[in-house]
Amino acid sequence: MKTKVKPKSSINIVTLGCSKNLVDSEVLYTQLKGNGLEVTHEAKKDTASIVVVNTCGFIDNAKQESIDTILRYVDAKEAGKIDKLYVTGCLSHRYKDDLEKEIPLVDAFFGTNELPRLLKALKADYKHELVGERFLTTPAHFAYLKIAEGCDRPCSFCAIPIMRGKHVSRNMNELVLEANSLAKKGTKELILIAQDLTFYGLDLKGGQTGGRKLKELLERLSNVNGIEWIRLQYAYPAGFPLEILDTMAERENICRYLDMPLQSGSDAMLKHMRRGITREKTEALIETIREKVPGIALRTTLISGYPGETEADFEETYSFVERMRFDRLGIFNYSHEENTHAYLAEDDVPEDVKQERSDEIMALQQTISEELNQAKVGQTVKVLVDRKESGYFVGRTEFDSPEVDNEVLISAEQYARLGDFVHVKINKAEEFDLYGDIVNI
Repeated sequence: MKTKVKPKSSINIVTLGCSKNLVDSEVLYTQLKGNGLEVTHEAKKDTASIVVVNTCGFIDNAKQESIDTILRYVDAKEAGKIDKLYVTGCLSHRYKDDLEKEIPLVDAFFGTNELPRLLKALKADYKHELVGERFLTTPAHFAYLKIAEGCDRPCSFCAIPIMRGKHVSRNMNELVLEANSLAKKGTKELILIAQDLTFYGLDLKGGQTGGRKLKELLERLSNVNGIEWIRLQYAYPAGFPLEILDTMAERENICRYLDMPLQSGSDAMLKHMRRGITREKTEALIETIREKVPGIALRTTLISGYPGETEADFEETYSFVERMRFDRLGIFNYSHEENTHAYLAEDDVPEDVKQERSDEIMALQQTISEELNQAKVGQTVKVLVDRKESGYFVGRTEFDSPEVDNEVLISAEQYARLGDFVHVKINKAEEFDLYGDIVNI
């Protein structure tokens, strides 16, 4: 009986967690390909001889998903379906010693800043000439551009600095080079990501405005031929660089969209969370943003059930959301993370209460979102077509990020090409979806 031989040095990369992890996997893939190795990303079958799991360690649910995924591939290794299993990413960085003891069948664990070591284990060299080159796991027409690594913010609940280290801005010339390379390959939308975009450039020399260089970076990326949308995610409210608002308003290819996680609308909670801002100052900032960039879509994220959150604190946040009428909003239940400042406090809000409060906020947001969407009926909007499924072409407006925001559904009886922009007249609206027909203008 012949044994099936796996392809030589075939490697499957499995990515968990956020878009920042996805970029790390894309960089790893590019380096491995540059070394002449056979690589896949999230292959549906265990046909690769080596698996690399890029883990998330942000909150309890994400950590459990990472553990479950590692164990799945441990089982595959024991069954002889794969030969080697390596683990990298945030969970691996944070709990490396514990994981090595608990899951000894993993061949090696690597931290978030150990790409050269991981490549060496995979019999590959780090190739500096590949800086700026990227294999995309997303559709070719949009790409995440990670402009910095790590974080210097003191937020009490967050373990990111433990896993990702201090803030380090990427070289601006390298970012522009990468943007040009992506544009030449058909990328039309750049989604700028970092733990905190607004900190960009404080650790670099030169620049236009007191160390922060996000405005300068936006201007240079906006000049890249072929890039039609630039989207900003993960902006911190305290010390927000107001000068970027003028750039957003002036440049047509910078989306009127801003993702700014605020975490709470309660002054007491904001203080305990060490956010460096009050609700009053937050509301003033939101007013300024909306004034300087008319029509901007604001996305935010909140935390439910932070230690010590009372019913009054929750009502304060609920009222804040009601007044601010965010275009997009997400909320997650507080996760008690060891070695964070908040871990010193008692995790005293019961899980069912956390969930009840999350559900109430999301019910409110659903109502707000439906009202905002209904106001769009009859309007014609520019839509980037992402995919085709269930009888529809599915796309997004400039006010929507992939996966987390609203979508526009166009009947597949009409013609659209994936990755193209089309103009759509909205004829129907639901809580989180718009429906429309392609029109010529």
